[in-house]
Amino acid sequence: MADKKDYYEILGVSKNASDEEIKTAYKKLVKMYHPDLHPNDPLAAEKFKEINEANEVLSDKQKRAAYDYEREHPGMGGMGGPGGAGFGGFGGFGDIFDSIFQGFGGGASMQRETRGEDIQLTMSLSFMDAAKGCRKDLTYSRNEPCKACSGTGAKNGTAFKTCAKCSGRGQVRFTQETIFGRTVRVGACPDCKGRGKIVTDKCPDCKGKGFIRRDTTVTLDIPAGADTNSYIRRRGFGQASPDGMEPGDLIVVFRVEPHKLFTRKNMDLYVDLPVPYYTAALGGKVLVPTLDDAIEYVIPEGTQSGETFTIRHRGIKSRNGTGNLYLRVQVEVPSKLSREQRDALKAAAASQEIKQFDKAKKYADNMSALYGVTAYKK
Repeated sequence: MADKKDYYEILGVSKNASDEEIKTAYKKLVKMYHPDLHPNDPLAAEKFKEINEANEVLSDKQKRAAYDYEREHPGMGGMGGPGGAGFGGFGGFGDIFDSIFQGFGGGASMQRETRGEDIQLTMSLSFMDAAKGCRKDLTYSRNEPCKACSGTGAKNGTAFKTCAKCSGRGQVRFTQETIFGRTVRVGACPDCKGRGKIVTDKCPDCKGKGFIRRDTTVTLDIPAGADTNSYIRRRGFGQASPDGMEPGDLIVVFRVEPHKLFTRKNMDLYVDLPVPYYTAALGGKVLVPTLDDAIEYVIPEGTQSGETFTIRHRGIKSRNGTGNLYLRVQVEVPSKLSREQRDALKAAAASQEIKQFDKAKKYADNMSALYGVTAYKK
């Protein structure tokens, strides 16, 4: 099973994960790596394909059972599957497993040279930094490829020889006799651990590991409009490859902190704007926030609570355009009044005709017709 992908690791779940946990993890990763969000990014496209491959197997009970059995019992060819049931027409369980994964790239490769693993980190951004864009330095620890041996683990990068057991292929065939006959499977060469070569003189700098554990600092240019779960990929800043191949990538996922005044939806900004009742009734100027400064906005006479006003092109500026700023009015009525304020308000109410308020008039008429009472008393 060493040459098979770990689908649980790809989805970031445990081997005992429930169907719902697998479904949730899959949806989260699809959102992060969907090609529409990362055009012209072949690595994101490959990751998206890998995620779908893992979900294809783990979300299907039969395929998952076969996958789990092969993980736990590599080479148990003719013994059948879980529960001991035989599988007619197949030479062994490895054949069954391979037949399930045809089309997924599960066939044996000639050599197990692989890229280094990706590193995924989370970075918190203030609302303003995410909206307007910024530059950030990030320091983290990783297995950095050893420069002295070019990541090979061999002195000067040349002190190794071709593995005699596998002739440099990195894989060998294993034969097993069972009660049903002889079975053959392909696995990593035990002498070279699947690398196809054996180091004859270890690199003194990395002691033959091919990497050195170090702190790495990378500068990230974060574009305007970054949002929670969006990310930046820096190629070659992940873990060193165990085979001296290309390092993995660094993936930095953003978490945007909330703002005291703004909320956002994509590139649009929303502000809940408290308006005093007298300004809503009479109209007037109020100051409203934007990303750059505060500007005056004229509230029209007779504004109702819940009305929304739009200021175009004052949202977040991104490569795909600029959003709008939406003002959601919340008319504020005082909870306490002084005697003078109450008298003034009563006098103002006495001078008003109720017919000026359509909803209030309709409510008063209904109250009078149904109950014979006056809804609003002066």
